[in-house]
Amino acid sequence: MVNLNQKMTNYRWVICAMLFFATTINYLDRQVLSLTWDEFIKPEFHWDENHYGNITSVFSIFYAVCMLFAGRFVEWMGTKKGFLWSIGVWSVGACMHAVCGVITEAYVGLHNAAELAGAVGDMAVLIATVSMWCFLVARCVLALGEAGNFPAAIKATAEYFPKKDRAYSTSIFNSGASIGALFAPLSIPPLAKAFGWEMAFIIIGVLGFIWMAFWVFLYNKPNKSRFVNAAELEYIEQDKNEQNEDAVKQAALEGEKIPFAKCFSFKQTWAFAVGKFMTDGVWWFFLFWTPSYLSTQFGIKTTEGLGMGLIFTLYAIVTVLSILGGKLPTIFINRSGQNPYAARMKAMLIFAFFPLVVLLAQPLGMYFDYLGRAAAWIPIILISIGCAAHQAWSANLFSTIGDMFPKGAIATITGIGGMAGGLGSMILQKSAGLLFVHAGETNMTFLGFEGKPAGYFIIFIICAVAYLIGWTIMKTLVPKYKPITI
Repeated sequence: MVNLNQKMTNYRWVICAMLFFATTINYLDRQVLSLTWDEFIKPEFHWDENHYGNITSVFSIFYAVCMLFAGRFVEWMGTKKGFLWSIGVWSVGACMHAVCGVITEAYVGLHNAAELAGAVGDMAVLIATVSMWCFLVARCVLALGEAGNFPAAIKATAEYFPKKDRAYSTSIFNSGASIGALFAPLSIPPLAKAFGWEMAFIIIGVLGFIWMAFWVFLYNKPNKSRFVNAAELEYIEQDKNEQNEDAVKQAALEGEKIPFAKCFSFKQTWAFAVGKFMTDGVWWFFLFWTPSYLSTQFGIKTTEGLGMGLIFTLYAIVTVLSILGGKLPTIFINRSGQNPYAARMKAMLIFAFFPLVVLLAQPLGMYFDYLGRAAAWIPIILISIGCAAHQAWSANLFSTIGDMFPKGAIATITGIGGMAGGLGSMILQKSAGLLFVHAGETNMTFLGFEGKPAGYFIIFIICAVAYLIGWTIMKTLVPKYKPITI
């Protein structure tokens, strides 16, 4: 019996903060390569865009495969242990990048970075190939661990928040991706410049081990946590008290685990997977390629004040707007009484239109080219609007799982969708790398752009329309709220 005079604790927001910091660290580790390859790693190892495209695409596909099983692993291990294993592995993978140069030197018989950078001919080709494979191994270990972040985080959110608050809480922890990307250009290039690119990987990688120490003591299921009182527990479990037929059926299945193969028989699973496949690659493209885009298009390096300011501004806008976007479905639910799924799909349709502004990034950047390098602010602001829409879209997309699946299947479905998202990203990253090399070598033209800028414009068009296509397919597969019943 709950004491009506008892003040409700708010420990669920502490857990949300832990998920936020984990996601921030996740994206900091992911960003180190994109912020160091063009200025530091590329000249040392003789890379071109194809080498980098190979690494980002392999990371994406390996991440996708790992996501398929990461969700099941989290279901098996439980949220607490599953998250610990996940961040422990990816932190090891992050630090492994630092030894790629040493391994390359030992393999090719050279002694330092200067000798690597000064190599020519067949030796330069060998260095590029060997170093690429070293980074691929490190990226695969990073992907193996990072694959567990979102399945564990979404499962923890479902355990600690009622349905009406899940999109908002997800948008908060998911904003860690933006915060990680926000602080990355302010920290990683200066670290690489001052201590070497190897130390940038190590210093950022160690943050994960610090997070693990806090997680061990802070996390437990709400009904077992000494920090959650009866009033907060009742608030967290309020969905069990809903008196509609679908809620009753789903409440009876809250602890049920759906057989892995059976998950693929539900249209709801495929709807979520399509949403991830169509849009995850867009976010990863801008995450991985924006520093290179600024260098290619405007000659701006990430170690410059202008480069840092542009990337910082991009993700500052993303952070603020994406959190506000996560609140939109709650407003719809409170004002109209819509079920959570309908409210989320309505919000996602709105968010799907915003990335269309990315279509103007290249044309306006060219129109204002008389501003010189300052013209870069225009595409960056437009890209930031598209990325903010992605994060708001993503928070609501993740929350649709909890709307329709029992808690015992949430991590598994998240993993399946993550696999689809990683596959879509792999296709986009590899295609982008090949396209940029081809465009640069052939001076390709497209709608008034020449060379690599033409290649970027083509990819921007794909990114702009992906959300509307994804939403349409999702709505066709699951036109209205229909929770899974077995």
